[in-house]
Amino acid sequence: MARSSASSSERPARTGLPTSGARVYLDYASFAPVDPRVVAVMRPFFEGGVGNPNAQHSLGLEARSSLDGARGKVARLFGATPAGVIFTASATEANNLAIKGLAQRAAGRHLVTSAIEHVSLIDSCRDLEKRGWSVSYVGVDAGGRVDPEAVARAIRDDTVLVSVMAANTEIGTIQPVREIGRIARARGVPFHVDAVGAAGRVPLLVDDCRIDLLTLSSNDLYGPPGAGALWARSTVKLAPLTVGGGQERGYRAGTENLPAIAGMGVAADLARVEVAGEVARLSELRDRLMAGLLDRITEARLTGARGPDRLPHHVSIVVPGVKAESVLTDLDLRGIAASSGATCTAMTGEPSHVLRAIGCDRDTAEGSLCFTLGRWTTASEIDLVLDAVPAVVARARRPASQ
Repeated sequence: MARSSASSSERPARTGLPTSGARVYLDYASFAPVDPRVVAVMRPFFEGGVGNPNAQHSLGLEARSSLDGARGKVARLFGATPAGVIFTASATEANNLAIKGLAQRAAGRHLVTSAIEHVSLIDSCRDLEKRGWSVSYVGVDAGGRVDPEAVARAIRDDTVLVSVMAANTEIGTIQPVREIGRIARARGVPFHVDAVGAAGRVPLLVDDCRIDLLTLSSNDLYGPPGAGALWARSTVKLAPLTVGGGQERGYRAGTENLPAIAGMGVAADLARVEVAGEVARLSELRDRLMAGLLDRITEARLTGARGPDRLPHHVSIVVPGVKAESVLTDLDLRGIAASSGATCTAMTGEPSHVLRAIGCDRDTAEGSLCFTLGRWTTASEIDLVLDAVPAVVARARRPASQ
């Protein structure tokens, strides 16, 4: 069994960190560096003679064994059946398959989701609305929490799916998926959970939470980008989005990306084994960073939930009187990489739909800063950030004439 990652001496070498010049990397929600132990397992797939997992010769059978092994490792992370794992190229593709694939096979034409889902899920729902489906977007409270009873009230006789993410990666709030799952099961409606933000950080078992579909990203587990998965319970029927072959039980045509999938399997296994120590370590660093920023930056306000309802690696704040873009640029010049809101929506130029949902106006949202910690974050790096951010904010607030 792999050792716990509770102490810095036991954590993997920092060779997986980005080399773009950032001395302190606190943008793990955007991109988690690939763990060197994952890279080591992937390397033979690039350097050796690996066959197509659908070929019938010996190399193909070996490749099939590696593919099935990865499927089992991913399934074990959530206490799921390996046969239900459908490998995709990303969590975005998995969300599209869950939403559109189920809707196209179901009799009803109504879906229930939350107002703070990932843009890939929101846009999938909007695409269905253009084609005649109706969608109920359940609001959240000021901490970004979905009320299970509001979900219950939104379910109709023609509802075919309830979809609520396990945790929001923009504000760090963990959702009450167990309660929502029980409501959906009692009403006979399949329940989908986007588990990208929670995987390896929050206990999440598909049977305990009555989950019928679950989305997973490789890179958020310190695995390679270019791989994701959708787990689907055997009772759920989906229409494939990509046709042209029988791969992944016919749900996702195209030769599987075996090196990335094998890496994803290893990453899922490491996350399952090391979760307890890593969560404890990151929670301590998170609380230290959170308290320091709120204490040292006047009028700074935490976004998202506090305490056990917050992701253990996540700190997000809004700072009145500054533009996040300016602050992040200054931090980058000082060797600190952080973010503002969700990277996947940053290019639209629109205010974050998540911050709007929790009551932030446009001016407030413009001062949104997000710091996400990870496997290689150290206490000394937190000290550097606590020294740098208040100074950068003070400079950004200073009138241009000074």
